[in-house]
Amino acid sequence: MSAERFMRIRSAQFQAMSERVLQVTALTSRLNGLPFDDEAGKAALFEQILGRPLPDQVTIYPPFFTDHGLRLDLAERVFINQNCTFLDYAGIRLAERVMVGPKVTFITGGHPVDPVERREWLTGAPIDVAENVWIGAGATILPGVSIGRDAVIAAGAIVADNVPAASLVAGPKATELRRWS
Repeated sequence: MSAERFMRIRSAQFQAMSERVLQVTALTSRLNGLPFDDEAGKAALFEQILGRPLPDQVTIYPPFFTDHGLRLDLAERVFINQNCTFLDYAGIRLAERVMVGPKVTFITGGHPVDPVERREWLTGAPIDVAENVWIGAGATILPGVSIGRDAVIAAGAIVADNVPAASLVAGPKATELRRWS
Protein backbone atom coordinates (compact mmCIF):
# COMPACT_ATOMS: atom_id res chain seq x y z
CA MET A 1 0.00 0.00 0.00
CA SER A 2 1.20 3.50 -0.71
CA ALA A 3 2.02 6.13 1.89
CA GLU A 4 -0.05 9.16 2.82
CA ARG A 5 -1.63 11.00 -0.09
CA PHE A 6 -2.36 14.68 -0.65
CA MET A 7 -4.57 15.98 -3.45
CA ARG A 8 -5.44 19.58 -4.22
CA ILE A 9 -9.22 19.87 -4.32
CA ARG A 10 -9.19 22.27 -7.26
CA SER A 11 -7.25 19.99 -9.62
CA ALA A 12 -7.78 17.75 -12.63
CA GLN A 13 -6.90 14.75 -10.44
CA PHE A 14 -9.63 15.64 -7.95
CA GLN A 15 -12.12 16.21 -10.78
CA ALA A 16 -11.35 12.76 -12.21
CA MET A 17 -11.79 11.18 -8.79
CA SER A 18 -15.09 13.02 -8.34
CA GLU A 19 -16.34 11.64 -11.64
CA ARG A 20 -15.38 8.11 -10.52
CA VAL A 21 -17.26 8.65 -7.24
CA LEU A 22 -20.42 9.55 -9.19
CA GLN A 23 -20.05 6.43 -11.38
CA VAL A 24 -19.52 4.15 -8.38
CA THR A 25 -22.39 5.72 -6.46
CA ALA A 26 -24.69 4.89 -9.38
CA LEU A 27 -23.33 1.33 -9.52
CA THR A 28 -23.74 0.74 -5.77
CA SER A 29 -27.27 2.12 -5.95
CA ARG A 30 -28.06 -0.50 -8.59
CA LEU A 31 -26.29 -3.21 -6.59
CA ASN A 32 -28.20 -2.38 -3.42
CA GLY A 33 -31.52 -2.57 -5.29
CA LEU A 34 -31.00 -6.09 -6.64
CA PRO A 35 -32.84 -9.09 -5.20
CA PHE A 36 -30.63 -10.76 -2.59
CA ASP A 37 -30.40 -14.00 -4.58
CA ASP A 38 -29.34 -12.37 -7.89
CA GLU A 39 -25.77 -13.68 -7.72
CA ALA A 40 -25.01 -13.03 -11.41
CA GLY A 41 -26.25 -9.44 -11.20
CA LYS A 42 -24.25 -8.78 -8.03
CA ALA A 43 -21.09 -10.32 -9.53
CA ALA A 44 -21.37 -8.16 -12.66
CA LEU A 45 -21.83 -4.97 -10.66
CA PHE A 46 -19.01 -5.80 -8.24
CA GLU A 47 -16.71 -6.32 -11.22
CA GLN A 48 -17.55 -2.82 -12.46
CA ILE A 49 -17.22 -1.30 -8.98
CA LEU A 50 -13.87 -2.97 -8.19
CA GLY A 51 -12.48 -3.03 -11.73
CA ARG A 52 -12.03 -6.81 -11.50
CA PRO A 53 -14.08 -9.86 -10.47
CA LEU A 54 -14.51 -10.64 -6.77
CA PRO A 55 -11.93 -13.18 -5.55
CA ASP A 56 -13.05 -16.75 -4.84
CA GLN A 57 -15.27 -17.28 -1.85
CA VAL A 58 -15.69 -13.58 -1.04
CA THR A 59 -19.09 -12.89 0.48
CA ILE A 60 -20.55 -9.38 0.54
CA TYR A 61 -24.08 -8.80 1.79
CA PRO A 62 -25.66 -5.62 0.43
CA PRO A 63 -26.29 -2.87 1.07
CA PHE A 64 -22.65 -2.10 0.31
CA PHE A 65 -21.11 1.34 -0.16
CA THR A 66 -17.81 2.56 -1.59
CA ASP A 67 -16.77 5.88 -3.05
CA HIS A 68 -14.08 4.71 -5.45
CA GLY A 69 -13.89 0.92 -5.58
CA LEU A 70 -10.69 0.62 -7.59
CA ARG A 71 -8.53 0.88 -4.47
CA LEU A 72 -10.39 -1.78 -2.50
CA ASP A 73 -8.28 -4.96 -2.42
CA LEU A 74 -10.15 -8.03 -1.13
CA ALA A 75 -8.39 -11.38 -0.69
CA GLU A 76 -10.05 -14.79 -0.82
CA ARG A 77 -12.52 -15.85 1.86
CA VAL A 78 -13.32 -12.32 3.04
CA PHE A 79 -16.77 -11.89 4.57
CA ILE A 80 -18.46 -8.45 4.62
CA ASN A 81 -21.82 -8.14 6.33
CA GLN A 82 -24.62 -5.68 5.52
CA ASN A 83 -24.42 -1.89 5.39
CA CYS A 84 -20.63 -1.48 5.35
CA THR A 85 -18.88 1.56 3.89
CA PHE A 86 -15.44 1.58 2.26
CA LEU A 87 -14.11 5.08 1.48
CA ASP A 88 -11.06 3.78 -0.38
CA TYR A 89 -9.44 6.93 -1.84
CA ALA A 90 -6.02 5.99 -0.36
CA GLY A 91 -6.48 2.20 -0.53
CA ILE A 92 -7.95 -0.51 1.68
CA ARG A 93 -6.59 -4.06 1.81
CA LEU A 94 -8.44 -6.91 3.52
CA ALA A 95 -6.32 -10.07 3.68
CA GLU A 96 -7.62 -13.65 3.63
CA ARG A 97 -10.34 -14.71 6.07
CA VAL A 98 -11.12 -11.20 7.33
CA MET A 99 -14.65 -10.98 8.75
CA VAL A 100 -16.39 -7.59 8.79
CA GLY A 101 -19.55 -7.13 10.87
CA PRO A 102 -22.54 -4.99 9.82
CA LYS A 103 -22.27 -1.20 9.65
CA VAL A 104 -18.46 -1.13 9.73
CA THR A 105 -16.89 1.96 8.16
CA PHE A 106 -13.41 2.21 6.65
CA ILE A 107 -12.27 5.79 5.95
CA THR A 108 -8.99 6.49 4.14
CA GLY A 109 -9.59 10.14 3.27
CA GLY A 110 -9.68 13.32 5.30
CA HIS A 111 -8.72 16.98 5.33
CA PRO A 112 -6.10 19.06 7.15
CA VAL A 113 -7.16 20.42 10.54
CA ASP A 114 -6.35 24.03 9.60
CA PRO A 115 -9.66 25.70 8.56
CA VAL A 116 -8.18 27.31 5.42
CA GLU A 117 -6.24 24.26 4.27
CA ARG A 118 -9.13 21.84 4.78
CA ARG A 119 -11.00 23.42 1.86
CA GLU A 120 -7.90 23.21 -0.35
CA TRP A 121 -6.61 19.67 0.23
CA LEU A 122 -7.82 16.10 0.50
CA THR A 123 -5.53 13.91 2.60
CA GLY A 124 -5.49 10.18 2.95
CA ALA A 125 -3.62 7.16 4.15
CA PRO A 126 -4.22 3.47 3.39
CA ILE A 127 -5.80 0.92 5.70
CA ASP A 128 -4.24 -2.54 5.87
CA VAL A 129 -6.02 -5.45 7.57
CA ALA A 130 -4.01 -8.68 7.98
CA GLU A 131 -5.23 -12.28 7.83
CA ASN A 132 -7.98 -13.68 10.02
CA VAL A 133 -9.06 -10.37 11.60
CA TRP A 134 -12.60 -9.98 12.96
CA ILE A 135 -14.09 -6.46 12.95
CA GLY A 136 -17.26 -6.14 15.05
CA ALA A 137 -20.47 -4.34 14.15
CA GLY A 138 -20.37 -0.58 13.87
CA ALA A 139 -16.60 -0.22 14.18
CA THR A 140 -14.87 2.67 12.40
CA ILE A 141 -11.37 2.24 10.99
CA LEU A 142 -9.59 5.56 10.31
CA PRO A 143 -6.88 6.54 7.77
CA GLY A 144 -3.45 4.99 8.04
CA VAL A 145 -4.39 2.14 10.39
CA SER A 146 -2.83 -1.32 10.13
CA ILE A 147 -4.52 -4.19 11.94
CA GLY A 148 -2.37 -7.23 12.75
CA ARG A 149 -3.13 -10.87 12.04
CA ASP A 150 -5.79 -12.54 14.24
CA ALA A 151 -6.77 -9.25 15.95
CA VAL A 152 -10.35 -8.55 17.03
CA ILE A 153 -11.92 -5.09 16.84
CA ALA A 154 -14.87 -4.89 19.26
CA ALA A 155 -18.26 -3.63 18.12
CA GLY A 156 -18.46 0.16 18.06
CA ALA A 157 -14.70 0.68 18.39
CA ILE A 158 -13.08 3.69 16.76
CA VAL A 159 -9.66 2.60 15.54
CA ALA A 160 -7.25 5.50 15.04
CA ASP A 161 -3.99 3.69 15.86
CA ASN A 162 -2.36 0.51 14.63
CA VAL A 163 -3.59 -2.70 16.24
CA PRO A 164 -1.04 -5.39 17.17
CA ALA A 165 -1.50 -8.97 15.99
CA ALA A 166 -3.56 -11.31 18.19
CA SER A 167 -5.04 -8.50 20.30
CA LEU A 168 -8.51 -7.21 21.21
CA VAL A 169 -9.25 -3.48 21.02
CA ALA A 170 -12.44 -1.73 22.12
CA GLY A 171 -13.94 1.64 22.90
CA PRO A 172 -14.45 5.12 21.53
CA LYS A 173 -11.55 7.49 21.08
CA ALA A 174 -12.63 11.13 21.20
CA THR A 175 -10.38 13.43 23.20
CA GLU A 176 -9.75 17.12 22.79
CA LEU A 177 -6.27 17.62 21.43
CA ARG A 178 -6.18 21.35 20.84
CA ARG A 179 -8.33 24.43 20.24
CA TRP A 180 -8.16 27.32 17.81
CA SER A 181 -10.02 30.58 17.82
